[in-house]
Amino acid sequence: MDPSAKIVLTGAAGLVGQNLIVELKERGYTRLVAIDKHAHNLGILRRLHPDVETVHADLAEPGPWQRTFDGAACLVQLHAQITGKHPELFVRNNVEATRLVLDAARASGIPYLVHISSSVVNSVAHDDYTETKKAQERLVVDSGLRHCILRPTLMFGWFDPKHLGWLSRFMAKTPVFPIPGDGRYMRQPLYERDFCRCLVACVERRPDGAVYDVCGDTRIDYIDIIRTIKRVKRLRTLIVRIPYGMFRVLLKTYALFSGKPPFTAAQLDALSAGDEFHGVDTAAVFGVRQTPFEDAVRESYCDPRYSSVVLQR
Repeated sequence: MDPSAKIVLTGAAGLVGQNLIVELKERGYTRLVAIDKHAHNLGILRRLHPDVETVHADLAEPGPWQRTFDGAACLVQLHAQITGKHPELFVRNNVEATRLVLDAARASGIPYLVHISSSVVNSVAHDDYTETKKAQERLVVDSGLRHCILRPTLMFGWFDPKHLGWLSRFMAKTPVFPIPGDGRYMRQPLYERDFCRCLVACVERRPDGAVYDVCGDTRIDYIDIIRTIKRVKRLRTLIVRIPYGMFRVLLKTYALFSGKPPFTAAQLDALSAGDEFHGVDTAAVFGVRQTPFEDAVRESYCDPRYSSVVLQR
């Protein structure tokens, strides 16, 4: 793909978008358009990458942002509502916004779309995020656009305001770190930079109609993830197990006083749901050999380039 070709990214100021822009620029791409409604996070992107065109817009509402699709060679659809207390937020940002984005892509004649879905579409979990991500994926399949779909598992890396990033920062501030139950909840965390390398391969190769489940190579229990973070950051935090039911009550209580809780009871249920995901061989399919988990954690939370840059939730 011509490095001067125009690539539009929706939800570009989020975790995947921030990492993807780093990766695309390292690959020599020079004409990137980043659209997001989160003013603070878009400001971070603008500060880190003044050469990238940024557009502050709510994709669930028609507006001038639709004209930025004109002349684009590829659209990377990243926008998503991941956490929230109200179902209508998920519908608005995962379904209604996607309808408008796909309409704009068709109107502008964008020849190719890379859509970022989620492994939750294969999950046994039943929640607002899971159901609206399934609906979002159906919209893409029915859009008539040439496309591919990637379904990543839980991701971590630079800029992470939630998930392992939040856990890492919380652990550095507290003498005691609580674990729900025995902590033996198997996870398959996917390093964000590895995922972005897979994503760039799709931008360049343009597989038509392909759906890729992309998982972390490492299968690791939640409690061992926490121990790894503690080890690489050289923390002395005491890890304490709390009965699952009590932990869930504490999360629900905290959510009553927080507009954006970092970890919800629904996410706790998903954590303990017992899902095991089976993904493609990223080395064979994308040419991406995944970074060993401990090395990825060290780069995410100790590397001086971006490890101190944290997005707002």
